[in-house]
Amino acid sequence: MESLLSLAFDYLSSFDAGKIRKGLRQLEGLLAQICLSGSSKTSTPDRRRSVATPPSKEQSPKELSQLQFDPAFREFFKLQEGFEWNVAIRLIACLERLLGKGSNGQNDLLIVSTLDLLQGILLMHPPSRSLFAREIYMNQAHSPSAHVTLAKLLPNQLLLDLLDPTLCPAIHSSALHTLVSALLCTPRNTRTFEILDGLLTVTSLFKSRSASREVKMKSVEFFYFYLMPETPADSGLAIASMHARSGSGSKWAGEEADTKGTEEKQALLGRHLGNVGDLVEDLRESAAFGGMSR
Repeated sequence: MESLLSLAFDYLSSFDAGKIRKGLRQLEGLLAQICLSGSSKTSTPDRRRSVATPPSKEQSPKELSQLQFDPAFREFFKLQEGFEWNVAIRLIACLERLLGKGSNGQNDLLIVSTLDLLQGILLMHPPSRSLFAREIYMNQAHSPSAHVTLAKLLPNQLLLDLLDPTLCPAIHSSALHTLVSALLCTPRNTRTFEILDGLLTVTSLFKSRSASREVKMKSVEFFYFYLMPETPADSGLAIASMHARSGSGSKWAGEEADTKGTEEKQALLGRHLGNVGDLVEDLRESAAFGGMSR
């Protein structure tokens, strides 16, 4: 698995669009083989060959309770605990380079594909969400074969930059989805999002005349998500508990953040958006996201 990741990272570090696309496809194939049923019995050579090909439509996603005990997933999860093989770090660096190239059809598609993969990685490996809590400083490449230099990245700000109204609607939608994955069950990330004026950024996009109907709907969904009361930690997540049992969570550990309830969040969002009270009432009546307890 290390060789597959190393090859994909080499492609992602390239400035050639074709090589970046190939690296993204290799990562997508690897994750598909891990998450889809029927792959755990595949031999190592067969699994390596199958990474380059799309998964069969007959394969179905594994249940979360099954996934955490799958040997391939456990191997992948363990590799993600170290910075050298962490996929989220490489995707963030790739996004930063793609965003610097400006907006065009081909580049926009690569950004959307990278965001979709990043969203999946943050759900598969919750500890990687800690990257969105603060700046990370890396002065040299993590892998000799990757030739990647990551300098003073602030991933939370990067996602907000992708909500610039001048970018295409597909990027906006994917960035909002990824933002939800980055903030999910991590109050510390949400505090960073607030400090960076993330609420102003999302509400400005929502109010923009150029925003598409779909983007406006995704923005409202994000407001609903943001308004949910927070819990102190994400220890209830089945997959997140794996790193605690293995004792490898120290690399991603950070101080606990203060949590906020719906009323506090309503006040913050109300600074930039009207009728927030109606959103809160909708949440209470519809029991969205499992309901509201406070």
